[in-house]
Amino acid sequence: MKPTNHLPRRAALCAAGAMLAMSFIAAADDFQGSTHKVPYDEEIIDYSNKKADGPIEKLQAKIDRGEAKLKYDEKFGWLPALLDALDVPKSSQMLVFSKTSLQRAFITPQNPRSLFYNDDVYLGFIPGAPVMEVSAVDPKLGGVFYTFAQEESEKPRFIRANDCTSCHGAAKTLGVPGHFVRSIATDETGEMDSQSEISYINHRSPLADRWAGWFVTGQSGSQAHRGNLIGAKEFARFEKEPGFRGNLTDLGRFFDEEKYFGRGSDLVALMVLEHQGQMHNYIARLNFETQIMMKTYGHIRYLRTQVAAFLRYLLLTEEQPLTAPVSGNPQFVKDFEAHGPRDAQGRSLRDLDLQTRLFKHPCSYLIYSDAFDALPAIMRDHLLQRLHDILTGKDTSEDFAAMRAEDRKNILEILVATKPSLPDYWRNPAPVSAAGAPSGN
Repeated sequence: MKPTNHLPRRAALCAAGAMLAMSFIAAADDFQGSTHKVPYDEEIIDYSNKKADGPIEKLQAKIDRGEAKLKYDEKFGWLPALLDALDVPKSSQMLVFSKTSLQRAFITPQNPRSLFYNDDVYLGFIPGAPVMEVSAVDPKLGGVFYTFAQEESEKPRFIRANDCTSCHGAAKTLGVPGHFVRSIATDETGEMDSQSEISYINHRSPLADRWAGWFVTGQSGSQAHRGNLIGAKEFARFEKEPGFRGNLTDLGRFFDEEKYFGRGSDLVALMVLEHQGQMHNYIARLNFETQIMMKTYGHIRYLRTQVAAFLRYLLLTEEQPLTAPVSGNPQFVKDFEAHGPRDAQGRSLRDLDLQTRLFKHPCSYLIYSDAFDALPAIMRDHLLQRLHDILTGKDTSEDFAAMRAEDRKNILEILVATKPSLPDYWRNPAPVSAAGAPSGN
């Protein structure tokens, strides 16, 4: 659909320049062909025909057997029951008002879509909409998408929606079924202005490029972002006043907050989401490509650049640093960090920093995920060997040269203490010297 209201010419040119810059960043940070669609609906992967086995299927089976009974809420429908049944924290609420949904007709800045998530489930609720939008990360299939009718029923059903992969299975998700965050300006109705979109929003993106089309609550200090801006006039003012609409603590000026189950649209939840979505896409991409390579060639040697890109992302080596502390809903931080696991010193890969970077220990917590553990053994073993070499300083490649010795040491110790399935050679690592190389060699 043609946009109904464009940004001012200067803003459009800035957006075009930013998009060009981001395309170069993506090419450097990912790998050649990373936006090309993997043939996941062909025989080897057979995505659309294979039965998923993730958290949604497990809950549906309990509902069908009568082991799980969901309580329908007159105001919010199935949302509270699904949050409880799937262990999704209420504190993770984020609100998006761009019409980026199959139920776009119900979304406006006065009636945004609320999103909630945990490590592998995403729930979307729009006041007045006939269905909830649900997705989950399946260990072997990547993102799987569903609708859930907002009508009272004794045994409600999740309906798989494979057509969602027309967006959630293309360039923005590394060419596999997955999740992504858009930053795209809108007019006063929530209609998107395609000239303004900044692609590849994840932990590598400057805050200044993030969150157009989203409401954002929380403190980012002097770091401007594109959240809370509605229509061309507000974007024009934002050009002159970068702090305009930043550092908000409530959203009552925009819409009736009583229509929503949670409060606010948390800045920290958004930052974690942006890391998590792309990390899961990387895992799915390596899973699919490994299966295809093994079937075709019997080895994975052609996946060297993919592996290197995966490890750079896993270790957040290209993360955009924070220039000032950020903060959001303290309950989200508490809920997120509570899932551990923790070592004897109380350290966890889920510990948030929020001062100069996202995590205190820059290694993705999704290394504990079922999806990571479900990688083909030949790829999982290769990744763990490479990761061990990086953390012990044996790998001296430029990709990881900037990693601090203290970070390598802490991550290594945390993983050894908290991931029992690691190979035996992880248990007796050579100590890392201050220069990042194993000492005593």
